[in-house]
Amino acid sequence: MGIADWPEHQRPRERLIREGATALSDAELLAVFLRVGVRGKNAVELARDMVLHFGSLQALFAATLHDFSAIPGLGSAKFAQLQAVLELAKRAIGEQLQAGQTLSSPAAVKQYLRLALGSQPYESFHVLFLDVKNRLIDARELFRGTLSHTSVYPREVVREALARNAASVMLAHNHPSGTPEPSESDLVLTRALVQALALVDVRILDHFVVAGHQVHSFAEHGQL
Repeated sequence: MGIADWPEHQRPRERLIREGATALSDAELLAVFLRVGVRGKNAVELARDMVLHFGSLQALFAATLHDFSAIPGLGSAKFAQLQAVLELAKRAIGEQLQAGQTLSSPAAVKQYLRLALGSQPYESFHVLFLDVKNRLIDARELFRGTLSHTSVYPREVVREALARNAASVMLAHNHPSGTPEPSESDLVLTRALVQALALVDVRILDHFVVAGHQVHSFAEHGQL
């Protein structure tokens, strides 16, 4: 049965308008995004297939075009639309941070990092540069590595902080194939960066490790 034949109060789009997006399941939200299904499956059924196939929304969002197109009915057009939606969400949260809400809204910082790093298939090291009032000046990926390793050079972090006249920074990197718990090398690197940046009077406010939807804060765990 097509969604158009469902009772109006059960249709995902109408429910979203009436009850808000949070009332819908993952599959229903995807169905609104898809708009139409394929032969033999309505949009909700196709969306359920997508969730089942990839196992999680994070895996779906990280899928390559090749993997995405493996599901009948999906192709480059839907892939491009999904990537555009994800980038818009990332930029919207980035704007919230740029508006000076960095410390007053730690949840926004974590959500930004989940979007920026949670689905990356490689290790990536980001730095958020803050002014004297703890407002975001810039957020940049400084180093990129492989699935399990990336090289971070304290001298480059110091240089970038000085170039932006930053008073403090937040560090973030991801664990693509692991848990958000920091490794011993993560702890050693953080101590080295604290010492290097202290020489130029720049503080590290936090270091986040992102693994999928999980985010570990060094500051919250007393590791700075």
